[in-house]
Amino acid sequence: MAASSVIPSLLLFLFVAAAAVASSNPNGYMHLRFYNHERILGSGPSATVVYAVQRRDSNSGAGFGNVIVYDNLLRSGVETDSPIVGRNQGMGVGSSLAENSGLTNFQLVFTAGKYNGSSLALQGLFPVAPLGTVFERAITGGTGKFRLARGYLLTTEVRATNTTLTGQLDAYITFR
Repeated sequence: MAASSVIPSLLLFLFVAAAAVASSNPNGYMHLRFYNHERILGSGPSATVVYAVQRRDSNSGAGFGNVIVYDNLLRSGVETDSPIVGRNQGMGVGSSLAENSGLTNFQLVFTAGKYNGSSLALQGLFPVAPLGTVFERAITGGTGKFRLARGYLLTTEVRATNTTLTGQLDAYITFR
C-alpha cells in the first residue's frame, strides 16, 4: 500500500477514535447531582473571610471587596452522613456594591467513585438570596473524565442551620 493512501486512512481512524473518547454517552451530555456541605460558623469552618474591606456585623461575608476562601465537602446526598464524593474548593469576592452577590471561581474535585481524580472548573455569580433560590454558574472546563467539559451548574440552597449551609448542585455537562 502506498504511503499516500495510508495517511488519509490513518487520519480518519484517529478522528473516529477521538470522537468516541470525547463523548461519554451517545448525546455527549451528562447530568450529575451532588450536595455541597459548608460549615459557616463554629468549630473548623470550611468557608473563611480572609480579607474584609469593611468589617460589619454580618455572617455572610458578602461585603463589597471581601475575599472568601472555601474548601467544602461534596456528598452524594443532603444528609451529613451521606458518602463523600469530593470537595468544592475555591474563592469568592464580594463584587456587588449593593452587597447582594459575589463572584465565585472554584473547582469541584472528585475524590471517590467513578469520577475519582477528575474535576470541573466553574465560575459565576453567587447571590445573597433566600433558601430555595436557584442560580446558575458556568462550567468552563475540567480534567480527567471531564476534559473539554462545558455547561452550567444550577445551585439551590436546600438546608441552613446556625453553623452549616447545604446546597443541591445540578451539573449539566456537554463535551466539545
